[in-house]
Amino acid sequence: MPEDLNWAIGGEAGDGIDSTGKIFAQALSRAGRHVYTSKDFASRIRGGYTAYKVRTSVDRVESVVDRLDILIALTQRTIDENTDELHEGSVIIYDGERTTMQDVEIPDEMIGLDVPLKSLAEDAGGAIMRNVVALGVACEVANFPIENLDSALEKRFADKGQAMVDNNCEAARLGQEYAAEEYDHEYDYDIETTDNDYVLLNGDQAIGMGAIAAGCRFYSGYPITPATDVMTYLTGRIDEFGGKVVQAEDELAAINLALGAARSGARAMTATSGPGIDLMTETFGLVATSETPLVICDVMRAGPSTGMPTKQEQGDLDMVLYGGHGEIDRFAVAPTNVAECFWKTVEAFNLAEKYQIPVFLVSDLSLAVTEQTFPPEAFDMDEVEIERGNIVDEDEIDSWLDEQGRFQPHFPSADGISPRAFPGTEDGAHMTTGLEHDALGRRTEDTDVRIEQVEKRQQKVETAKEREDWSYREFGDPDAETLVVSWGSNEGPLREALEYLDDRDIDARFISVPYLFPRPDLSEEIEAAETTIVVECNATGQFADVLEHDVLERVERINKYNGVRFKADELADEIEAVLSPQEVQA
Repeated sequence: MPEDLNWAIGGEAGDGIDSTGKIFAQALSRAGRHVYTSKDFASRIRGGYTAYKVRTSVDRVESVVDRLDILIALTQRTIDENTDELHEGSVIIYDGERTTMQDVEIPDEMIGLDVPLKSLAEDAGGAIMRNVVALGVACEVANFPIENLDSALEKRFADKGQAMVDNNCEAARLGQEYAAEEYDHEYDYDIETTDNDYVLLNGDQAIGMGAIAAGCRFYSGYPITPATDVMTYLTGRIDEFGGKVVQAEDELAAINLALGAARSGARAMTATSGPGIDLMTETFGLVATSETPLVICDVMRAGPSTGMPTKQEQGDLDMVLYGGHGEIDRFAVAPTNVAECFWKTVEAFNLAEKYQIPVFLVSDLSLAVTEQTFPPEAFDMDEVEIERGNIVDEDEIDSWLDEQGRFQPHFPSADGISPRAFPGTEDGAHMTTGLEHDALGRRTEDTDVRIEQVEKRQQKVETAKEREDWSYREFGDPDAETLVVSWGSNEGPLREALEYLDDRDIDARFISVPYLFPRPDLSEEIEAAETTIVVECNATGQFADVLEHDVLERVERINKYNGVRFKADELADEIEAVLSPQEVQA
C-alpha cells in the first residue's frame, strides 16, 4: 500500500474539473491529511484537455510524482494522457453511457469502474452533479469516510442554499453505493484520517493574504493568467481594511496607478505576468528614480510573446533583474513555496519602504495554482512586523530642510536613504520627477549632482546588503560533494528528490535561493563542491548564467521548458544522469 495516494480528474475545459478537484482537496485537508495539487489546463474557456491532480498523505508532500492511483476520466483522452502514470491496480472511474466513453479502453491490469454518473446525478437532482457522483465512487475506492466530503460540499455550496448542499451530498452517496453494490473489488487504497488541522491555499491567495497582512491598501492590476487570482483574492477582502482594488485598462495604467498611490503614502502593489511585465517596463525607471516604494509581482508563465499562458516556466529572470532602460536599482525576492508567498510578500513591502525602491516579487504558475496544506501557525499574524522606513512627520522634518526651509526628499544621506514625507505633512511639500533631479526633486543636468544622485540610489542597495539577511535555505547533506542550487518553486520537488537520491546512496547538498537580487554569495559553497548543478524551468539557464558570472566557475545545468513543472522522481533521475552519465545510459 503506498504511503501517499494520487488522485486525478480529467476532461474538457468547462467540465467542472477545477471545482471538483478543489472539493476533493478540501475534503482531504479537513480530514487532517496533507495535500499537494497540480493543474493542467488549456488557455481557453471551453474545450481542450484539462486535469486536476491531488497528491495526499499523512506526511507533508511537496511535489507531484509519476504515479496515479485513482483517475476519474470524463474523456478517453484523459486515460491516454495519463497512461504512463497508471500502474497495476490503478482504478479508472468513467461513465460508459457518455457518448465519448462508450468505447472506452481500459489498460491491462487496471480496474475500470463503469458508473452511470449522469443518470445517478439526475436521480439526486441534476446532471450537473455527475462529478460529485464520481467523488462518491472515489471515496468507496479509497475507503475514505464520505462524511469528510460532506464538509467540503457544505463549504462549496452553502451560499446556494441548503437544498443544493443536500442534493450534492446525496449525489456523492449514490456514487458510493453504486460502486459498493455493483463491483466486488478489493482495492489497494485506504485513506487514513487524522485530527490535524490544516490551511489549504494556493500561492496567489497567499500573496494576497500577505499583502493585506503587510498593510497594503491599494492594488491595481489587469487580469492575466496566472496572476489574476491575486486580484481576485484581494477584491472585497482588502475593502474590510480600508483598502481598494482597481482594475485598470491595461498593465501600464495598473503600475502607474499603483505608483500614484504609493507616492500618496499608501502601501501599494500591482501583479501581472510576462506580457504585462513587458508593458510595465517603461515605469520601472520612474519608480526607482523617484524613489517610490512599490511592490511589483510577476507570476511567471511560459513565453515569449503570448507563449503558453497556462503553463509553467521561470523565463522572466533576466527581465526582473535587468528590465528597463538605464541602470535601475531594485530588489527581487522569489518565494519558494506557498507559505513563503505570504511571508515574502510581507518582506517585499517592508523592503520597499525601508529603502524606497521597487521590489519585484517573483512567483510562477506552479506556485500560483498549486494548493498546498500548512498548519495554521505557518501564517501567524502575530509574527508579522511592519517596517515603514524613514518616514518623517512635523516633529522631525526640520532636520531635513535646507537653508531656505525647503524639504529635501532626495537628500544624499550616507546610507542612501532619504527622508520621506507624506502629502499633507507640514513643511513637507516637495516635487519629484522622472528627470534627474537634485536633493529637492528639481530637474537638473548638473554633472556633479547627477553623480551624487546615482551613487545615492546605488548606496541604498549596498546598505541593504549590509543590514538585511539575504541568506539561502539548505537541505540534504552539508558535506556532500554534489551541490544542487535552485530558486523559486523548485524547492519542494528538489527536497523530495533528495530522498530518492538517498535511497540510491547518492548524497547531495541542496541550496534554495529565495533572493535573486541582492542574492547570497555562493562562491565558497560552489568551490567546495565537486559538482554544482543548477536546476530551473527555462531553456537557457538564466540563474546558472548569473551564478557563473558571480563565482567565475562553470556549473552543470538541468533545464525544463516544456511547460510542465519538475517532479521529484524526475529530478532524482536527472541529477543522477549528470553525475554518472555513462552508467545511467547503460
